[in-house]
Amino acid sequence: MKARGSGSTMQDIKLKALGGTLLSAVILGLCLFLPAWTFHFWQAWVFLGVNHGCAVAVTVYLFAHDRGLLERRMQVAVVGEKRKLQKVIQSFSLLEYLALFIVSSLDHRFAWSFVPAYLVAAGDLLVALGYFVVFLVFKENSFASATIEVGSLQHVVSTGPYAFVRHPMYAGALVLFLGMPLALGSWWGLLAVIPLVLTLAWRLLDEERLLAMDLMGYPEYCGKVRYHLVPWVW
Repeated sequence: MKARGSGSTMQDIKLKALGGTLLSAVILGLCLFLPAWTFHFWQAWVFLGVNHGCAVAVTVYLFAHDRGLLERRMQVAVVGEKRKLQKVIQSFSLLEYLALFIVSSLDHRFAWSFVPAYLVAAGDLLVALGYFVVFLVFKENSFASATIEVGSLQHVVSTGPYAFVRHPMYAGALVLFLGMPLALGSWWGLLAVIPLVLTLAWRLLDEERLLAMDLMGYPEYCGKVRYHLVPWVW
């Protein structure tokens, strides 16, 4: 049986989703435990459980309700992007994303900073909240793929979280990024978030230019929803 709107079988999608989740867990595990040079890093274990638990929950939802979107989300962004500028942006994003974990891990190893347990828990809650925002985006918008493109049937979505900001998925990612260093017990990791947020803003501004040209009704939508990423801020 093939997924609706997809050329892949259900088994293919299951295997790709499982493989992607496992690969992500391995990569993040290496970025956390190798620089720390220890497995005695309880903040990392809890974070990995929260992060991948949320990721699996969202994946299961998409598999049950929107397999076409799940398949599009499984595209590797750097490889899947068709435009050269977005390939560059995504390359920077990937390096900065991994740097966030490496810096936080080195912070743990050399004890550069101390984050109390209640703020570590708050960081994990922010991670879960970020995933919840992303889940709301996927529930509202079936065109929220991992790459920037305009599909033949795509239309402007202005309901749900899109009524507040133009890029609610990136807003959810911002919450995730801010929560991750805290969840890992690192103040220095928050500094690593800064270039990641700047690259995120670069990506969304370029995305808006493409959508304004190729997606009917998008300029009118931007006239109604003023904020790019954070309500009442920007």
